[in-house]
Amino acid sequence: MSLAATYFGANGWLLEFGSYKVLLDPWLTGELSFPPGPWLLKGKLPHDWAVPENLDLLLLSQGLPDHAHPETLQLLSRDLQIVCSPSAAKVVKRLGFNQVHQLHPGESTCVASLTIRASAGAMVPSLENGYLLNHPAGKIYLEPHGFLDKQLEAQMIDAVITPVVDLGLPLAGAFVKGRQVLPELLKRFKPQTVLASTAGGDVRFEGLLSRFMQMEGSPEEITAMLPAQVNLIDPEPGKRYALNSNPSLI
Repeated sequence: MSLAATYFGANGWLLEFGSYKVLLDPWLTGELSFPPGPWLLKGKLPHDWAVPENLDLLLLSQGLPDHAHPETLQLLSRDLQIVCSPSAAKVVKRLGFNQVHQLHPGESTCVASLTIRASAGAMVPSLENGYLLNHPAGKIYLEPHGFLDKQLEAQMIDAVITPVVDLGLPLAGAFVKGRQVLPELLKRFKPQTVLASTAGGDVRFEGLLSRFMQMEGSPEEITAMLPAQVNLIDPEPGKRYALNSNPSLI
C-alpha cells in the first residue's frame, strides 16, 4: 500500500494513504491576506491549482487564512468530511460544511482506516493543532510552525512535514521555528523522510510585514546536518513524492 505526498506551496498538501486522499491546509486559488487588510500582508500564488479529484477528507491545522483559506474552501463540496482545529471549525461551519469534527490537542478520531491524533501546535493567537496520522500505508507527523508537543511519545514515523527554516520579525522573534525544532523531531521520531513545508512554493508576499520578515536557515543547510539515512525533500510544487521505504510498493 502506497504512501505519497504532493505539495501546493505554503502549507498545502495532498496526502495519499493508499487510495485514501487527504487535503491538508489548502490554498489553491486567489490571494491571501490577514486582518486588518492586504496592506499588512498579502500573498500571491504563482498560479492557481485545480482541486484534487476524489478527496476523502479535508484536514485543517489552523483557522488562519493561510490554513483555512476561505476562497479555496468555497471550491470544495459541502459534504466533504473535515477534521480540524476548533478555530478552523468556526470557519468551515460558517461556510456551510456539514461534516465537521473538531479536535483539541490530545484528542483522536478514526476516519476509515486513518487514525488522527491532534497535538499542541502554535499559539497564533489561540492554541492550534499538529497531527499524527496513522494508517496501514504509513505514519506522518505534521505541524506547520515548528512547535512540538511534549506529550507526543517517541516512536518511529515514516515522514514528518515541517518547516526547516525560522521565520520571524525584529523584536517579536520567530513565529515559525522549523530550524530550531528539527533536531528534536529527528530524535523523537527517527523519520525516513523530512518534507520541507510552510515557506515554499514560490509564493510572493507584499505589504508592511513582508518588508521586515527575517528568515534563518535553508534546506541546503539542513541537508548538511541530517543523518545519512534521512532523506530531505524540498518539494517541487505539483510533483507527487512516493514516501514508502520500499519503492516496489508504489
